[in-house]
Amino acid sequence: MRILLTGGNSFLGSNLVKKLIQFNHELLCIKRKSSNLWRLKDIEHLISWFDLEEINFEKFFKKNKIDYVIHCATDYGRNVIDPINLININLIIPLKLAHYASKNNVSCFINTDTILDKRINSYTLSKKHFLDWLKNYSNNLKIINLAFEHFYGPNDNKTKFASYIIDKLIRNEDDTEIKLTPGQQKRGFLYIDDVVDLFIILINKEKDFSNSFYNFRVGSKDSTSIKEFVKLAKKLCNNDKTNLLFGALPYRKNEIMKPPKTDIKKLADLGWKQKYSLVNGITKTIQIERKNIK
Repeated sequence: MRILLTGGNSFLGSNLVKKLIQFNHELLCIKRKSSNLWRLKDIEHLISWFDLEEINFEKFFKKNKIDYVIHCATDYGRNVIDPINLININLIIPLKLAHYASKNNVSCFINTDTILDKRINSYTLSKKHFLDWLKNYSNNLKIINLAFEHFYGPNDNKTKFASYIIDKLIRNEDDTEIKLTPGQQKRGFLYIDDVVDLFIILINKEKDFSNSFYNFRVGSKDSTSIKEFVKLAKKLCNNDKTNLLFGALPYRKNEIMKPPKTDIKKLADLGWKQKYSLVNGITKTIQIERKNIK
């Protein structure tokens, strides 16, 4: 199969690329010119890369027969003042992808989404706006939307919550502290390998879907509070120096304290099963990140 993937150099995208290559899929990946491909340094030559700044989507889809589109690229908009670039990455570009995919006999469009409330920030608002637009193309496309609670693993961006916490705790430096909210909000944390397995299953099961819009809320079978996650990570890191300041930060406005019910049963019926417990996932992340630090 020929798959067009956005964000192939990202944490999720790079892990997907590695697995898809193993299944002999032909991969075409869109990236920014400035993108760092360090996560894929050993296999980047096996992928056809296209620079976002130069691509003409109409001509691209006419020239290249694409079977699936997997949209992973996102701009989290951290510390964003001007949201224009964020809107371009999270709304305009994926909208072009969906538009030309629907006109060029692409079979399936898989979108990576979030469960977070659209009112939290510009990132969540732009993601929900795209979702509203994406539904309009479901007459000509099989559209699968995966709304994740939280996924984590080694080699993720250290500005993201789980990676930031684990990185700080691994270092176990004297007189360090981590400021946190009270930590009562719950999430279904998924290790990255389980997330990748879900994408692979959906690709393999694509013929079981018809042209329509399918939304799956994805999380672990058991929800864990932020406070429990952090305390468990500290224990597994054997950290005895870092002071955890729960309650030092306020909750975000419109924060989801308890996520909506996940579609575990629906995903299980498709053949997906969570393999990593929270302990196993955090432990594996710690083991790999310790090597990265050294």
